[in-house]
Order: sequence, then structure tokens, then C-alpha cells
Amino acid sequence: MTSRWSGEWALESPGDEPLIDVLIPSFGRPAELAVTLSGLAAQESVPFRVVVSDQTEGEPTSFSQPAVRAMVRVLEAQGRPVQLERHLPRRGLAEHRNYLLSLARAPQVLFLDNDVWLEPGSLDRMSRALRTAHCGFVGSAVQGLSYLGDHRPHERTELELWPGNQVLPERIRPDTREFDRWPLHNAANLAHAAAELGVPPGGYQLYRVAWVGGCVLFDRLALVETGGFDFWDRLPPDHAGEDMAAQWRVMERYGGAGILPSGAVHLEAPTTVVNRDTDAAHVILGQ
Repeated sequence: MTSRWSGEWALESPGDEPLIDVLIPSFGRPAELAVTLSGLAAQESVPFRVVVSDQTEGEPTSFSQPAVRAMVRVLEAQGRPVQLERHLPRRGLAEHRNYLLSLARAPQVLFLDNDVWLEPGSLDRMSRALRTAHCGFVGSAVQGLSYLGDHRPHERTELELWPGNQVLPERIRPDTREFDRWPLHNAANLAHAAAELGVPPGGYQLYRVAWVGGCVLFDRLALVETGGFDFWDRLPPDHAGEDMAAQWRVMERYGGAGILPSGAVHLEAPTTVVNRDTDAAHVILGQ
């Protein structure tokens, strides 16, 4: 399936049933959100729906910004449904993700941060990898392209491919050797790793991860069956690591992987999660 091209934008024919629900938790950063939506508008070959939940307080909201409105119109003209939600009060990212997951109905769900641009073809590549590997999630770790000239081979020593792209369950905790994979996702390490591997256009390699931030495609049933983000009410509103906690629960039962190359680009905007004193993975999974 391809999106409707500009010669068909005025047609009212329904699009295909979504294979993916793209779930975007948003707070502030309307310019970055517009860029994120533009990346989605450039995706092809896989039907998807977009759900954006904005927690910007007061007016104007991110949805009132011209660039955001324009990209919503583009997606809808292409035949990609867009659902815009306001979800207040703010009770932390885990609760926000839990709310978004409750709105999902497609077989696959992509949790996408509102400051990530996706290379064309990324969504289809991740979806094919998830279906083929029969695992719980496939993540495209975000890259900072301002670091393309910063080579860090010492941070890529833990790169280990899944043989034949077949993913198995793993148990990850801070005290396990597998946790030492986390530097793989620093700076532009994945861009350098992909270049060294020589992955052909359209191809991919799955690799072992500690966790993936910013852009993770889940098998929805696997995420729901392992609890999703149902632990949100055990956390204070200011926390971090909720994505790690959910991924570790999925990995233990179904397995999870990163994908090379990663087409996810971090826009390198300042974080909106400034208080990270509470680590959700430590609270929920313990030691």
C-alpha cells in the first residue's frame, strides 16, 4: 500500500485498515512535532494511523500551530487517519503512554517521541522486521547527526547481531552483562555501525540491545499481555525510564531488538523531562 499521491488528495476513498498505530506523547515543542509528522508523511508501503496526545498546558496548544495543522492535513489527504487528543492533567510519561496505548487498536504500535524524524522507508522496514522475527519489539534508536564526525569505536564493542535476525527472550537488569550494551546508542554510533556493516538499501540487521529510546515498534498484544505501562500509578509524576521498564518486561517473554540501519534522527532539542530522580525501571522491577 502506498499513500495517495497529490493527484488523489481530493478523493474521499477510505484508506487501508492500519497495520500500525503511531502513538506520539507530546508536550510543548510544536516545531519539533511538525517535523516528526513530516517524517511520517514521507513513509510508504505500510498503512498506519497517527494518534497524538498533547499535554501542553494552557493556550495555544501544539495543535494550533500552523506547521502542525498543515502536516495533519497532509497525512489525512494521503489517507492516513490522524487522531488529536488533549490529555490533562500531567501525571508523568508512564501514565501518558498508558493512555495512548488504551487508544490503540492496530496489531503493531509505534511509540514515537515528538522530536524524532524518520527516514522514508523506516516504518516499513521496522514492520517487516517485527513480523519476520516474531518478537515483542523492534526499535530504531535515535541518532544525533551532529556527531557524524565523532567516531567512537570503543562504544560499539558490545554490538552483537541476532543470527539470522532471529530474536530470543532476554532478561536485562543493571547488574547483568547485557546492560553494558547501552553506549551503542550514544551520539551517531549506529550510523557508523551501519556503514561498517554495509547493509544494502532496504535491508536490515537486528542486534541485541539493553533498551531503545525514542522510536520503538511493539507487537501490541505482546506489550499489553506484559502489562504495558500499567505501573504508572506506582510512580511520582516526575520520573524517567518508564520505556525501559516496559521493554524489559516484553523482552523477558518475547524478546526485543534494535534495527540497523536506524532511520530515526533525534532533533537534538532540549529535553522536557528535566527531573530524572525517579528511575521507573528500578522502582517497578527492583533489584
